[in-house]
Amino acid sequence: MGDIYKIELVRDGLHRTFGGGIPKGALCIIEGPYGAGKSAVSQRLAYGFLKNGHSVTYISTELTTKGFIDQMHSLDYPIVDYILSRELMFIPVYPLIGKARSRYDFLQRLMSAKGLFERDITIIDTFSSLVKDEIDRDTAIEAIAFFKKITGLNKSVILTIDSKDLQSGVFSQFESDCDLLINLKMVSIEGTTTRILFISRYVNPSQAIVDNIGFRIEPKVGFIIDITSVA
Repeated sequence: MGDIYKIELVRDGLHRTFGGGIPKGALCIIEGPYGAGKSAVSQRLAYGFLKNGHSVTYISTELTTKGFIDQMHSLDYPIVDYILSRELMFIPVYPLIGKARSRYDFLQRLMSAKGLFERDITIIDTFSSLVKDEIDRDTAIEAIAFFKKITGLNKSVILTIDSKDLQSGVFSQFESDCDLLINLKMVSIEGTTTRILFISRYVNPSQAIVDNIGFRIEPKVGFIIDITSVA
């Protein structure tokens, strides 16, 4: 992979956790249960990529375009200009497929839409909720092979996954074949719920990484490393 897509924002220092950024040509997995912060971490990464001159496609299962703009604005991550300049392509899934429609063909549709992967980084949040009705061990191998073709072009793909959404053995396929694995957990410390980010796997980092940090998300501030947390 050799190089990184930078994520540096002076205000939070998250880039130092990742040795400067996300590897180019990497398949990255952000895994955690509902409420652990998968979307918040994805949104912080997306804004960091954009601020450092990289282009992003963001596919969301939860937000409309207006909802995404409002959400990012609430975190002081203004992204309207990036959308207008096409450095950021935001794709809301539900207005396209409808909440009531079956998603049995989403994975195949995704793999046939190669135009979605033209930008430097593609983020699919939440990948597991989109494919849980159709993915098994065989289709997981097929999906990983597809994503590896994309990353072979020096582009990076970030998938958020709740492993409980998937059949037994499916998540382990992604876990073993990804280049970067981030696990998010919620722990109780002195009666307060704290979110912890663990870097469980990072293939060939170019710089030193920090394998776990506490974090929180605050309105008008965004992602904050919580130095009072103990992992």
